[in-house]
Amino acid sequence: MATRLTADMKRVVTEQRLAFVATVCPDGTPNLSPKGTIAVWDDEHLVFADLRSPGTMANLKKNPAVEINVVDPFVRKGYRFKGKGQAIVDGTLFEEIARFYRSRWVDTGKNMEPRIRGFVLVKVETALPLISPAYDDGASDELSIRKQWASYFAGLNKPRAE
Repeated sequence: MATRLTADMKRVVTEQRLAFVATVCPDGTPNLSPKGTIAVWDDEHLVFADLRSPGTMANLKKNPAVEINVVDPFVRKGYRFKGKGQAIVDGTLFEEIARFYRSRWVDTGKNMEPRIRGFVLVKVETALPLISPAYDDGASDELSIRKQWASYFAGLNKPRAE
């Protein structure tokens, strides 16, 4: 049974555009892979492109179980999506998803289409919030956590003395 994605889930995925996707290897161990092409396909599905994902694609052919984590690093909140992944490598649905991605090339600053080997369409079965323990004591709010992490990341972008 699919879970309907809420407006906030869609917002987080659309804003962040980076996900960590876990699949199951044939020996039962996890395979975790970053995906910079994550997108909302519809109210029940997420999608990402296969650019350099041979392990992910091979795992999904044997076991379609997948978990996708998307987190806003500034507010330390996001979502954990669990479901079944389907490899789409040709046909009408492939072309429809490819058209959708053509409007997203601004994400990467260049045309990625020649590198796409396929797509993974994930039917989301469960979705749970991910929230940092920084919120547990009630002393921290989203604005203060955002400011803290914005400052941290800004510091990483300053030139360093060699």
